[in-house]
Amino acid sequence: MANETEPFPWTSKAALLLGRGFLQLLARTWRFRLLNTEPIGQLRGKKGFIFSLWHGHLLPLLWFHRNQGVLVVISEHRDGELVARAAESLGYSLIRGSTTHGADRALISMARELRAGREVAITPDGPRGPANKYAPGALIAAQRSDSPIIPVVAVADRAWHLKSWDRFMIPKPFARITIAYGNPAKVLASTPRGAAEEGNRFEGLMSETARMAGG
Repeated sequence: MANETEPFPWTSKAALLLGRGFLQLLARTWRFRLLNTEPIGQLRGKKGFIFSLWHGHLLPLLWFHRNQGVLVVISEHRDGELVARAAESLGYSLIRGSTTHGADRALISMARELRAGREVAITPDGPRGPANKYAPGALIAAQRSDSPIIPVVAVADRAWHLKSWDRFMIPKPFARITIAYGNPAKVLASTPRGAAEEGNRFEGLMSETARMAGG
């Protein structure tokens, strides 16, 4: 866990400022197409739910859902600090923790916010992979709070991909980005241990949503 009292390095602050300016210029050229948004409208304001997205799709989805009151689960590891500050600048509230750092506290916070009717976004393959593999945190939080999970996938017609474990996607200027939402799915298990074993099922739902988006 990163020391919360440790100063944020000036080099990271500079990178954040430059990155924020670049994103503002770049993202305003993107064009979005949305698929299957009806389930969100049916749940929003009535019941808490989880947006499930792969780590590599984070950038366009953070931009599109900015200032919508969504809570984002971000690792307490030092690598997550830049993402956390960028997310806050886009109007997100944070739940700090992951399956490897601050897991218990993050799960408790997620379940509490979901029971209160909030929307929570999580990258179940973050913070360090393996890519497109479902870690159990979101599943356990969904089971504990009886909340549905909505898969969400972003596909760009042209993009840069970083040489990272998640092939992090940066849509190019004027890219057309298709965002597809899967139908809400409940965890079927009655215990956290059983919920953690449903990863393959939810990976399949993410794959179905990717096919809907053309990915």
